Amino acid sequence: MTATDPCWLVSAGHVLASAERAVDRRARAHGLLGRSGVDGAFVITPCRSVHSIGMKFDLDIAFLDRAGFVVKVAHLRRNRIGLPVWKAHTVVEAEAGAFERWGLHVGDQLELRE
Repeated sequence: MTATDPCWLVSAGHVLASAERAVDRRARAHGLLGRSGVDGAFVITPCRSVHSIGMKFDLDIAFLDRAGFVVKVAHLRRNRIGLPVWKAHTVVEAEAGAFERWGLHVGDQLELRE
């Protein structure tokens, strides 16, 4: 089993979703593989690129800089390889459509709260 910490994804003082933060190399490498969906978000730090090879669902991906600002938002269909975002330090993954529901956009600042 991979190690993750539960937390909250927060923007401008409002909770967007529950989240799991990958806390070790194995959890970062495994990510959401094998799952049929995700409630909330999955956070990977450090991370600059992701893939969806073997995934069972499409993803919304947010790339954050070291200060937690969203520098890029992308939709990654199943079985694709995303390009690296060199400014990114953290990646937030969620099921496709989640970012629209949350109102998440480039320029928003996110934080993780225990």
